[in-house]
Amino acid sequence: MYSLYNQKEAEDYIKRYKNLPEELALRIYTSHLIGRDTSLVLHGGGNTSVKIMMKNIFGEEREVLFIKGSGCDLANIGPQGFPGLELEGLYKLSGLDNLDDETMVNQLRRHMIKADAPLPSVETLVHAFLSHRYIDHTHADSILVLTNQEDGKERIQQALKGKIAILPFIMPGFLLAKAVKEVYQKNPHIEAIVLLNHGIFTFGDSARQSYERMIYYVNCAREYIKERIGKRSVISCPSKIERLPFHFSARVIQILRGALTYKDEKGKLRRFIFKVDDSEEMVKVSLSNQVRMLSTTGVLTPDHIIRTKNYPLLLPSFSLDAGDDTLKEIIIEAVKKYTQEYDVYFARNASKKGYSLQKLDPYPRVFIIPGLGVLACGYTSKAAEIALDIAKHTVKAKIEAEGIGKYKSLEEEILFDMEYWILEQRKLGKGKLLPLQGQIVFISGGAGAMALGIAKCVIEAGAVVVLGDIDRQGLEKMKRKLIEKYGEGCVDTIEMDVTDIRSVEDGYARITNRWGGIDVVVGNAGIAVVGRIEELSCQDFQKVVKVNLEGIFNTIKASIPVFKRQGIGGNIIVNSSKNVFAPSPAFGAYSCSKAGAHQISKIAAMELAELGVRVNLINADAVFSEEDVPSKLWQAVGEQRMKARGLSLAQMKEYYRQRNLLKKEVTAEDVGRAVVFFASEQTPTTGATLPIDGGIPHAFPR
Repeated sequence: MYSLYNQKEAEDYIKRYKNLPEELALRIYTSHLIGRDTSLVLHGGGNTSVKIMMKNIFGEEREVLFIKGSGCDLANIGPQGFPGLELEGLYKLSGLDNLDDETMVNQLRRHMIKADAPLPSVETLVHAFLSHRYIDHTHADSILVLTNQEDGKERIQQALKGKIAILPFIMPGFLLAKAVKEVYQKNPHIEAIVLLNHGIFTFGDSARQSYERMIYYVNCAREYIKERIGKRSVISCPSKIERLPFHFSARVIQILRGALTYKDEKGKLRRFIFKVDDSEEMVKVSLSNQVRMLSTTGVLTPDHIIRTKNYPLLLPSFSLDAGDDTLKEIIIEAVKKYTQEYDVYFARNASKKGYSLQKLDPYPRVFIIPGLGVLACGYTSKAAEIALDIAKHTVKAKIEAEGIGKYKSLEEEILFDMEYWILEQRKLGKGKLLPLQGQIVFISGGAGAMALGIAKCVIEAGAVVVLGDIDRQGLEKMKRKLIEKYGEGCVDTIEMDVTDIRSVEDGYARITNRWGGIDVVVGNAGIAVVGRIEELSCQDFQKVVKVNLEGIFNTIKASIPVFKRQGIGGNIIVNSSKNVFAPSPAFGAYSCSKAGAHQISKIAAMELAELGVRVNLINADAVFSEEDVPSKLWQAVGEQRMKARGLSLAQMKEYYRQRNLLKKEVTAEDVGRAVVFFASEQTPTTGATLPIDGGIPHAFPR
C-alpha cells in the first residue's frame, strides 16, 4: 500500500468544489482515497472530518466541524455527506462525566448548522474532542489482524512503534470520545490512536498529512504480518480442489434459501437475496483445514455484527448422490441448530439488560459451503453484497491472524451490546417494506419493450430482476438502461433460449448461483408472423408455436423443481394476449399458439397450487414500445397488420387507442403494474386472466 495523494488531483478537487472552502474540498478528496481502498474501509465504514473557521448569519467567526454523515460512503461522498456542526457547543460536552447515547444524538442534532443534513457519525465526539484540523478513522484489515490477537496490544506496539497510543475496545459514543481525549492529552506527541478490535485514528494539520499517516501506520502493520508469515502458505487445503457441480450447487442454494425464509410478525413472508463468491480462492477456503476456526470465531470489528451476525453457518460436505429430500434434511437441520443457538445467545444477554429489546431475526447471513465457496444473504441485494464483502475480508484476515498467532474476537457481551445498540433498536420497524422486497423475478423475452416496462415496475417494487433472451446485444442495451436508472445491484441478464428446455434449466441454475433462487417467473417471450392459413408455411407456423407455446411450457416446467426445493411458494405470470379470446384473421399462428400457452398456464395453476405457486395471465394488447425500445413483435408485423386494415403504419397507435372502450394507449408499464399486483399476492388469486387492453368487448374473458 502506498499514498495515492496527487497534487494535481487535489487541485482539481479544489476547482471542482470552488464554491466550498478549500479545506472541505481536500477533505472530500482524501476521503475518496480512503473509501476506495477496501482494505481500509468497507461500505460506509470509517469516518473523516475537518474543522474550518466560518462566519454565521450574524457575521461571527466560529469553528465548524464537518464530519462524514451516518450511512454515507467515503468512496463516493460529496459535500452533502458532510454535515457541519458548531464545534464550541460540542466541545463543552467533554466536561460532562456521562452522556447517554440518545442524549448525545440529540446534542449532535442541536449543533448542526443545516437541519436537513444527514445525522453525523456516531463517532463525531471523538473528532470534536481532538484539536487536530483533519482526522481519519478506518477499520484497516491489517490493523485488525494484529489487534484481534490474545496479545494484540503487544503486537501493535511492535509493529507500529512510532508515535501512537493504544486503547482497549470502548463502544462508540461519549465514553470513547472521553478516553481518546484523555489519552491524547497525556501523549500530545502522538500521530495515531489504535482501538483494539476496532480500528485506527490518524490526524494532522493537513488533509495530506492525516491521510499519509494512515497509510504509513497501516503499512507498518502490513509489513509486520508479511515478515512473520514469510513464504509460508497460511491456508492449508487438499491438493486437488473439487468444486460442487454447477447444478448441484444450485440445488443446495435453493434449499438453503427456502430454509431461511420466514413469516414476520405481520405474517409477511421475508425472503433473502443471495450473493455468491465461488472463486478459486473462496472454494479453497471452504475446503481448508481452517474452516472450522472461521465458523466458530467472531467478527473482526463489532459494527460488522449488524451486517453479518457474529458467526457464519458452516454447512457439511455433501454427497453428490444426495437427493433433494436428503439435502433438505441436512440443510434445514443446520439452519435450525443455528437459530436455536442464536435464541439462547439472545436470552442469555438480553436478561442482563434493564430494558426490553426487540429480538432480531435469528438467521445467519454468511455461509461457508465446502466445494462451493462463501455466500451471504440479505433482505436486499445491497445488504447481501455488503455482507459478502465483509465476509471475504473477515475470512482472509482471520487466516492471516492464525498465521502469525491466535485469532481472538471480542467477548460475546460486547458484541451483543453492538448488535442490540439502543440507537439501532430505535430504527427497527421504521423502514417501509416494498411489496416485492427480497424477491427475484425472471422475465423471458428480456430484450424487448414489454420486458423493459415490467422490469422497471418490479425493481421499483423492491425486486431483483433477471432478463433472459437469445439477443445478447439487446440484453446488454436493456441492462445499461436499467443500471443507469436503478444502479447495478438489482439488474442481471442471461442468454437463454426458451425453446430449449436444457437452456432454460441452465439459466435457472445460473440465476440461483448468482442470486439465490427464483420467486417470480414472467413468461414474456413471443414472436408473430402474418399470414392466412392458406398462405402460412408449416415452417413459420411451427416456429411461432415453438416460441409462444413450447417456450411457455419450458419456462413453467423448468421452474417447478426450483419452487419445490425452495418450498416457499412463488408466482408464474404469463404474458398472454387478447387474441386468446379475440383472434384475428391472418394471425392464426400467433393466436392459436397464445391460446395454447393460455391453456397450459391454467393447467399449471391447478397442478402447482399444492406448492403454493400461483399462475396467472395477462392479456395485453397493442404495446408498441417502451422509451426508445420498440416492440420486436410489432416491428415484425405492424406494417402488414395495418395494411390489412387499409391503414398506414403511422396510423397504427391511434387506431388501436380508438378501438378500446377507454380510448387509452396501453403501455409496457401498465403490464408491469399488473405483474407487481399478481407477484405481491394482494388477493388469493390463481388461474386468473387480467386484460390490459383499454377494454375490448369481444376480448372480455368468458
